[in-house]
Amino acid sequence: MRASQFFISTLKEAPADAEIVSHKLMMRAGMIKKLGAGIYTLMPMGLRVVRKVEAIVREEMNRAGAVELAMPVVQPAELWAETGRFDKMGPELMRIKDRHANDFVIQPTSEEVVTDIARQEIRSYKQLPKNFYQIQTKFRDERRPRFGLMRGREFIMKDAYSFDRDQVSAKASYQVMAQAYRRIFDRFGLTYRAVAADSGAIGGDLSEEFQVIAATGEDAIVYCPGSDYAANMEKAEALAPVGPRPAATQAMTRTATPGKSTCAAVAELLDLPLKNTVKSLVLATDTLNEQGEVVKTQVWLLLLRGDHDMNEVKVSKLPGLQAFRFATLGEIEDHFGCLPGYLGPIGLKKPVQLVVDREVAVMSDWVCGANEADFHITGVNWGRDLPEPTLVADLRNVVAGDASPDGQGMLAIERGIEVGHVFYLGTKYSQAMKATFLDMNGKPQFMEMGCYGIGITRLPAAAIEQNHDERGIIWPDALAPFTVVICPINADRFTEVKAASEDLYAELLAAGVDVILDDRGERPGAMFADWELIGVPHRVNIGDRALKEGNVEYQHRRDATASVIALTGIANLLMSKLKVKVGP
Repeated sequence: MRASQFFISTLKEAPADAEIVSHKLMMRAGMIKKLGAGIYTLMPMGLRVVRKVEAIVREEMNRAGAVELAMPVVQPAELWAETGRFDKMGPELMRIKDRHANDFVIQPTSEEVVTDIARQEIRSYKQLPKNFYQIQTKFRDERRPRFGLMRGREFIMKDAYSFDRDQVSAKASYQVMAQAYRRIFDRFGLTYRAVAADSGAIGGDLSEEFQVIAATGEDAIVYCPGSDYAANMEKAEALAPVGPRPAATQAMTRTATPGKSTCAAVAELLDLPLKNTVKSLVLATDTLNEQGEVVKTQVWLLLLRGDHDMNEVKVSKLPGLQAFRFATLGEIEDHFGCLPGYLGPIGLKKPVQLVVDREVAVMSDWVCGANEADFHITGVNWGRDLPEPTLVADLRNVVAGDASPDGQGMLAIERGIEVGHVFYLGTKYSQAMKATFLDMNGKPQFMEMGCYGIGITRLPAAAIEQNHDERGIIWPDALAPFTVVICPINADRFTEVKAASEDLYAELLAAGVDVILDDRGERPGAMFADWELIGVPHRVNIGDRALKEGNVEYQHRRDATASVIALTGIANLLMSKLKVKVGP
């Protein structure tokens, strides 16, 4: 490609609404252009990156035995009604009507459509296993789209769906995909972790996220430096403390804490470690009748250590709390006789269902609210001041320094950006949609399913968050819009510079190198600044002075300065770095 024939449009400053590095740099490098909130045009430079991502994903999916198809972006709502997701999914699901007032959705994912294909086309166990995948546009009506391609409303995703005859073969298919994902992310040249994850709204009981490590990542990744253990924050287990509960050493005392309504403020006032306090979180669950009216409400009190945070995903998995909400002020005052800030499990007006975190269950001499404004209770102990807790569970987020669940050391936490997710679904969708096949005995069985996604347009943004400096983007070779750029200096004045540049360009093209020749006639400073911003990893500068001595300059995007290389050796150097085969 010649730069004069391509479209290059760079900016010195990022738009005011660009918040994170990848958003700023993709806008400045002319890779994306905003059309509306969370909706971006992929400009030619950005589209080349996306096509590189797609090519690697497609190669590895095909290698793993998946078969490509393309499902419609707009899908009939009746399929989504079969699984209940048309009603259950929130406003993120874009619902539309056609001219006949029929309901449709703009797909955020395609479990229903692919299951409909399977139930029509797969009749016998002899046709299994099958894995269908697509690389297709999706739409999720984010309430607050932000961060450019990182959290846009329209995006491109690779989604794959496996169908198997039983759990054993389904989990084998899952492992094939999990290994394919590792090959894909290895080829991208990014630092990533595969972490155990919660399946969320899609469902299933076996799940891994693929997280690109970046300081700006939205997700907390929990891992053990001494082992292979890794999980996201929702999934990571906080183990029960080792050893028996310490004996009580204090009397229970009602203590004045005027104006101190947080655990941190109480701990500071009483000159106690924050971990000696216990926070009270009040939840509620509603029982509905057939008309959807609330006929009964259960109020729950959760106790966590003052320096710990509740993990909503863990709580939602507890019996009876699947559809919890936070209690209203009226419900709290009705049961505790006090507003939040001074709540505790002692002296309630009405009974509540108590759930105690594992850590709190082994605490002694702890501090909690007195259910009276401006007062707390110190020296609280189980068995003496309160009955032993009957419902103890892991309710909290882990923190750095907690014991690893695999017993191999302490946990650490880093930030990551989710770019891929693999799920084992079981029969969640096949049962709902009656997708069956005939087994070896001629009996109908529900197909076992898995689903596997990669954020095609999110991945370049994640790569930039991990690979950039003050000058711009630093693309890994596999993702760069162009792998090599040739920068002739004053080619319009020096015919030897133009000729050497053209010869090198032709040689690299013939060898299959993805090279661009910058023949725009820009000044060296402006030309170099453009390519550093765009992030092309390998740059060759060809100028009259060096050329007179038979040399050119080579600079990798990560290098601080250029290196002098013989003109006769530059092509071999580049092809060696790019692992391009030289010669027959």
